[in-house]
Amino acid sequence: MNHLRLPDYFVFLVYFIVVAGYGYYIYRRKRANVTSTKDFFLAEGSLTWWAIGASLIASNISAEHFIGMSGSGFALGLAISTYEWMSAATLIIVAVFFIPVYLKNKIYTMPQFLLERYNSTVSTVMAVFWLLVYVLVNLTSIIYLGALAINAISGINFYWCIAGLAVFAIFVTLGGMKVIGYTDVVQVFVLVLGGLVTTYLALNLVSEHFGFGKNIWKGLALIKDQAPTHFHMIFDKSNPYYKDLPGLSVLIGGMWINNLNYWGCNQYIIQRALGADLKTARGGILFAAFLKLLVPVIAVLPGITAYVLYKNGVFTHQMTDIAGNVKPDQAYPTLMNLLPPGLKGLAFAALTAAIVASLAGKANSISTIFSLDIYKRYFHKNATEKQLVRAGRYTVIIAMLIACLVAPALRSLDQAYQFIQEYVGFIAPGVLAIFLMGFLWKRTTATAALTAAVLTIPLSTVLKFLPVWTNGAFPDYAFLDRMSIVFVILIGIMIIMTLLDRSSKYMPRIIHIDKSMFRTSPAFIVGSVIIVGILTALYTVFW
Repeated sequence: MNHLRLPDYFVFLVYFIVVAGYGYYIYRRKRANVTSTKDFFLAEGSLTWWAIGASLIASNISAEHFIGMSGSGFALGLAISTYEWMSAATLIIVAVFFIPVYLKNKIYTMPQFLLERYNSTVSTVMAVFWLLVYVLVNLTSIIYLGALAINAISGINFYWCIAGLAVFAIFVTLGGMKVIGYTDVVQVFVLVLGGLVTTYLALNLVSEHFGFGKNIWKGLALIKDQAPTHFHMIFDKSNPYYKDLPGLSVLIGGMWINNLNYWGCNQYIIQRALGADLKTARGGILFAAFLKLLVPVIAVLPGITAYVLYKNGVFTHQMTDIAGNVKPDQAYPTLMNLLPPGLKGLAFAALTAAIVASLAGKANSISTIFSLDIYKRYFHKNATEKQLVRAGRYTVIIAMLIACLVAPALRSLDQAYQFIQEYVGFIAPGVLAIFLMGFLWKRTTATAALTAAVLTIPLSTVLKFLPVWTNGAFPDYAFLDRMSIVFVILIGIMIIMTLLDRSSKYMPRIIHIDKSMFRTSPAFIVGSVIIVGILTALYTVFW
């Protein structure tokens, strides 16, 4: 059961040929006579709203969703969907308030914003932080989870899976943002279709197991009856997973810090919209918000169905390791192995599409930050456009090699999705504090911003380990609550430091902002109201 068959290889081959062929077509058709940095890194002016929206989702959804989020669905239940559904609301805020500021001020990278708003020291410190997180956490975890899944489904050696994913992603990435953006449309179509097929099968399997035949609606009702605790969106303190999703903090606390940092201050996300005009960028972001509502259907529900089946004596061998410990991240691969030939190939292609698209997006952003904010500023100030693009391509290859070498070290993880969220959260409070204060208060000084940048990881580390160091004398906060505490502390420090600096009174308005930038079209308002209405209904039903 753990091997692909001829129809599966055929379906996967078709997918590979379509993506590679379409990517090459886009590269040839839209290639400029001389590839510029704006063209390679931003695909300036060439991405449509639907390409931007699809690329946002393709870069965001990866193995950490199909594998990691399904694993968290197995362990925690529907509550893990709050990352997706709250992201939909966050995207609306980003489209209204963040994107206009970036586009009006011709910002191409996040370190560039910090350079223009503060100084080169703040910009460089954060650029280094981002590069380390993108390579050692994001890129590494995606390759690890992707290789883990492909190994479980196909039987291909784990290390060959790592190598294959890296090579495929490099192939897509070296074509630049235009190729990434348009091939992501194909990738999103494949991953959604393949994800829906897996969910359909899983719900039918539950229905059949309880003697009702193939009926997805009956399967949905059964998993709700069999695992009622897996359908609560807001946990109370008695829940064993309260520290993963601490009650109302998912609605009014640290989840907003996590999401605003991810969607509003994150190079590999924002980069898709930075080369477009405001109307196109907002349309793409709103499209992405609608797609985010669908993600729990293809990523979380399979994990919950696997839990119900495991609880009723199915998958007991597949879901445990040699020592008998339950491994939630095996939920999605286990379900995929039950797909019939052909459909399994489609689901396999969907998973690969998600992994490769996400790797390509992140690798492109790593190369963008390194080339424009590190290489040009410190190593080759007079670098030509051609030299910067070449440096970006070399960076892609080197970053992917590093991630491939580090990825096997993650094998000891239980829930990789929670690992990613927690450790990215060490830097998120500082990043968001620096950006928000830079937007909202022109007096904010570079010294205050640098202090927040330097303190965000130490403060997060102290709050995480202080309960251990003090033998429980200090409260052991959930990581979302730690993010809220660190964010408030950093904002307070920045305000105090700025007020103590009398020269801050005379700071000029460096970043241009005016109220007209935040006006939205009637169509955008209608779309936003629909999304908020859907979210309100979901949280009301599954409170």
